[in-house]
Amino acid sequence: MSNPQQLRYSKEHEWLSTAEDGVATVGITEFAANALGDVVYAQLPAVGDTVSAGESCGELESTKSVSDLYSPVSGEIVEANQDVVDDPSLVNSAPFEGGWLFKVRVTDEPGDLLSADEYDAFSSGN
Repeated sequence: MSNPQQLRYSKEHEWLSTAEDGVATVGITEFAANALGDVVYAQLPAVGDTVSAGESCGELESTKSVSDLYSPVSGEIVEANQDVVDDPSLVNSAPFEGGWLFKVRVTDEPGDLLSADEYDAFSSGN
């Protein structure tokens, strides 16, 4: 499993990509998608919602369980991925591409986000 180097990661298994305009895209990692199993339902935060770093902002339901979705940063939701709501399996098939979950205008970013190498070590238990 290879995590994209340009992204940063949370210990709750979300990834974060920040764009030039201060809007970050958030999704879950391939590790998390594999652990969940087949995702069958996605409840994402709504446009205009305010999210806080490390707090639950939605949930993903799989054939195995229901898992909270956490925001790795604080800010305002500017877009939720309707494609994932319509076809939750995108989280499994393309976690770093079409399976992204939401975009947030970042107001505060915690200092404990991990690089790809740090996340690889964390998720493999090393």
